[in-house]
Amino acid sequence: MQRQYKSKRDVDMRVDPNVSLVYSTDSGRINPEQVSQEPPQGDGIVRIHKDAKGRKGKGVSVIKGLGLDEKDLKALAQKLKKQCGCGGTVKDFSIEVQTDNREQLKTLLEKMDYKVKLAGG
Repeated sequence: MQRQYKSKRDVDMRVDPNVSLVYSTDSGRINPEQVSQEPPQGDGIVRIHKDAKGRKGKGVSVIKGLGLDEKDLKALAQKLKKQCGCGGTVKDFSIEVQTDNREQLKTLLEKMDYKVKLAGG
């Protein structure tokens, strides 16, 4: 019994070893340097600033400068979201929390022994 392929493109990718994945709908363009990124090392100060660009006026608090890897950032984001009672995400080694209450985030991070500054307006 011969396997049925969905399209001619599927056949070409399986036969030719020189063809590789260039674009994925999950993460956009696949870049070999981007796959193994290390977290940026900051100056040891965590900065929280308010951002509303591209969010239809909804404000979020962006936390940068933690210096943690992706797995630890997701765990920390989960804790912060539960404490604030709101949503959020991890993007580009920063945490976006859907709240304008930066003072609450500052006290939570200071309890975890981070040096925190409120940045921006």
